[in-house]
Amino acid sequence: MIAGLEEVTSGDVMISGKDVTEEDPSDRGIAMVFQTYALYPHMSVEQNMGFGLKVAGRPKAEVEKKVRQAADILKLTEYLDRRPGQLSGGQRQRVAIGRAIVRDPEIFLFDEPLSNLDAELRVGMRIEIARLHQELGNTMIYVTHDQTEAMTLADKIVVLRRGRVEQVGSPAALYDDPDNVFVGGFIGSPKMNFLAGEIRDGGVDVAGSLLPLPPLKTQLENRAHVTVGIRPEHLRLAAENEPSVPFTVDFSEFLGGTSYLYGKIADTACVVTVDRQAITRAGAVLRLTTDAATVCLFDEDEQRIR
Repeated sequence: MIAGLEEVTSGDVMISGKDVTEEDPSDRGIAMVFQTYALYPHMSVEQNMGFGLKVAGRPKAEVEKKVRQAADILKLTEYLDRRPGQLSGGQRQRVAIGRAIVRDPEIFLFDEPLSNLDAELRVGMRIEIARLHQELGNTMIYVTHDQTEAMTLADKIVVLRRGRVEQVGSPAALYDDPDNVFVGGFIGSPKMNFLAGEIRDGGVDVAGSLLPLPPLKTQLENRAHVTVGIRPEHLRLAAENEPSVPFTVDFSEFLGGTSYLYGKIADTACVVTVDRQAITRAGAVLRLTTDAATVCLFDEDEQRIR
């Protein structure tokens, strides 16, 4: 809809304060970068990058200048005479981005641009796109199913589910303060742990242990059923007299400076982030707790209780 390729059924599309809802796609000042590069195999890098400007009838000198400028930004100058088949996946994606840059658009639309790349190339291209955004300053709208890409690249994230907006905010806001279970589980890797709880005696009963409630404006009734959301890094070993829940370790994952413990709390799968010295054998039972301020509570409709 932003690009003008789908009909808008309600609302308006505004770009730089201008209503473009009825504008043709070519008049909206938008450039798209696709998942499948969409490069012409028989053309050189230079020809691919400048093709749109050439079709638009721009002077040859202008096309060459803009292509050279984009190639310099994307570190493609030495590849301008090569064809797409002679490039790596990351280089081909940079050519596709360069083709968008030369149009000098108001907005860049990125549609899953890194999904065809392997893990190492994805990391490198994420850095390239972040650097490009800093240099150009243009608005970039980036569609991805990879929450790591969203968290590392975005100033603002819009979380969609089945065509509906679930939450809008900065990466930190969505991570620390999710509006519902879906957002809490989608944002973050490993995802938020969710445990069944029951309000009792001014606390929340989880696995038979009474944990303190986070600060709330909502008055909760005794015996109300809730879902307790806790990030893996917010679970920690409990001191002797602290309220705690039993965590049975199934296996551990060593990642260098950080490790993950995978296991169960009351038959619910959970993940705990620990430092490298805290690796624990399978079958061990740990007593875990958390600080009340880090706990998120959700109602029976999976919506946040605040």
